[in-house]
Amino acid sequence: MRFLHAADIHLDSPLVGLSAYPDAPTERLRTATRDAFDNLVTLALDEAVDFLVIAGDLYDGSWRDFNTGIHFARQMGRLKAAGIAVYLLHGNHDAESEMTRRLSLPDNVHVFPSTRAATFLLPQLRVALHGRSFKTAATTEDLVPGYPAPRAGWLNVGVLHTALEGYAAHASYAPCSLAELRAKGYQYWALGHVHEHQLWPGEPTIAFPGNLQGRNIRETGAKGALLVTAQGADVQSVEQVFVDVLRWHRLAVDVSAAQSLEQASRLVGAALEALAGEQPAALPLAVRVALTGASPAHGELFGRESQLRAEVLAQAAAIAGDRLWVEKVVVDTQAPQSSARLAARGDAVADLQAILATAADDEVLLDALRGDFAELLARLPQDIAQGSPLLDVVRAGRLADLVRSTVPSLLARVASAE
Repeated sequence: MRFLHAADIHLDSPLVGLSAYPDAPTERLRTATRDAFDNLVTLALDEAVDFLVIAGDLYDGSWRDFNTGIHFARQMGRLKAAGIAVYLLHGNHDAESEMTRRLSLPDNVHVFPSTRAATFLLPQLRVALHGRSFKTAATTEDLVPGYPAPRAGWLNVGVLHTALEGYAAHASYAPCSLAELRAKGYQYWALGHVHEHQLWPGEPTIAFPGNLQGRNIRETGAKGALLVTAQGADVQSVEQVFVDVLRWHRLAVDVSAAQSLEQASRLVGAALEALAGEQPAALPLAVRVALTGASPAHGELFGRESQLRAEVLAQAAAIAGDRLWVEKVVVDTQAPQSSARLAARGDAVADLQAILATAADDEVLLDALRGDFAELLARLPQDIAQGSPLLDVVRAGRLADLVRSTVPSLLARVASAE
């Protein structure tokens, strides 16, 4: 007996922050979650699985466009025609969705209730699926104690949308512990909510499949679902199956050997070519590049991320055409010269270093920066203003930290121009 375990599909999830990139492949990104879901359904048909489990967050919040729900119903119709049942649990994002409450689904789709934990029995397979949907997004109580006792001699599958212990980066919805899940007596826990794949094999097997499709640079690497094979009440294997249609990557490039921006750009191009060669040929890539290392080019690179990105984009187009898109270039290099060596120069650069050493404590300067940044934030589109870590520092009022982090690069830029 085999079934697919998926979660966190976020069907037709909106694009955030891409208005800052006129060269972004917006159409490809806009349809990525839908295309990945279609791939999941096709995989279920090709593998002739016995059923599909979706462990929460099928949708992505308060959607009012019923085309999303109609598309989901159409895909469920494909599974119905093949005799494949679907067991759907609503997570925190589904609880916010208009479609969750109002959309009629084909009769092969079985939805776990939100008022209590319930069990769906598959007598021909001797499988019992236990689960409880979220009634509201802010479901912060532990739901596991209310799950039914296991059915003896059957394969018991617990379906749960949860912020499991150890995942502090994820909102604490329906929190629980591994020990609590193991004590329940089920053979498999089909979890959702955490967007990274994680597997705890054994008795029971506990798993997050991760989300179905990476949607931004925080969701890197291959994405998909889990194909579970069982014999009787024993889980035999859990296999990752990838259905994503676009893959996000973080690429760190050491440019210590670069003497100039041009040489740094060439090093990035070589690293991009290697990355493209490692990935499936038909799969588009969205990459954030970080330049690292103590580089003689540090001063020239400072403040020129836009120019560097344009040069890198040109190389990416030559390497892989439309298949490779550079989302951002981050300069995280260091100056090869220490502050002590700059001070020993005894020239205008040394004098500037002495002046800037106190800049972070200069309240007049900091007040002027606050005014300038307030004006900047007021003019920026909201999705850009809220999507930049640098602007988060500004918004939090940590301008002294900003000055301290900027001064070394500024000095390196001045020194390199000497």
